Amino acid sequence: MKKYVYSLMTLAIIILAGCSTPKNIAYMQDADQLPAEVLNATAKAVDPVIMPGDILQINVGSLNAEAVKPFNKTEYLATTPTMNTNDQENSIYYYLVDNNGYIDFPMLGQLHIGGMTQSAVQNHIASLIYPRYLTEKPNVEVRFKNFHVYVLGEVKSPGMLKAANGRMNVLEAIAQAGDLNIQGRRDNVMVIHTNADGSRTVNRVNLLDKNILVSPHFNLQQNDIIYVEPNASRARSSWSVPPGLSLGMSAVGTLISIATFVITLTKL
Repeated sequence: MKKYVYSLMTLAIIILAGCSTPKNIAYMQDADQLPAEVLNATAKAVDPVIMPGDILQINVGSLNAEAVKPFNKTEYLATTPTMNTNDQENSIYYYLVDNNGYIDFPMLGQLHIGGMTQSAVQNHIASLIYPRYLTEKPNVEVRFKNFHVYVLGEVKSPGMLKAANGRMNVLEAIAQAGDLNIQGRRDNVMVIHTNADGSRTVNRVNLLDKNILVSPHFNLQQNDIIYVEPNASRARSSWSVPPGLSLGMSAVGTLISIATFVITLTKL
């Protein structure tokens, strides 16, 4: 009987010990030990790729403003009860990339830009305009109007995050989401990426590992989804005991109390 009681007590101690708070919560541990040449190799920012459904603002500039006017899809909207003509968001007609990766561009017609990088689109449009229409090469600027990512799970402020400059990395997204809760799993964060052809890939990043800084999944693309899983402590706290098991545990507790009482009496 004594062995039975001691075994149950040992099991209880193990369970309680497992409820301790995980110690590994510091991000990018030993990041200062990464060689400079490794960090320099990743210094160049990743150029976003145009995908169907993207909304773009494309401006064509030149010293001769009149010459590039036909290539700019710009028009101030008339005043309506629901619109403000001073609002720059209402002053530009944006380009929507269709399901086949095309946009309808003034003077140039249908352009296939799906799967191209932001800088490649800028160079492509400039090459179509100069020297056919202009005597000097124009400056073409492409900006994303819908660059956003989604952060879900064990963060303080889950939701959709926007990047005005069309770029965001994993740490920036987590920072904008208010950082991970203490119950968030830091060593296995899921990043779901939508490719230009509509397919998806699922990758994992370890925020504790210094090598996240050189990971190919460090920089995000538009519409990426970051999911932070709960750690073991969080999972245990949300676990509910089934009614049948609860009754069984109560009975076991009663038996332990009786056994302890009997052992005590035998010692008297």
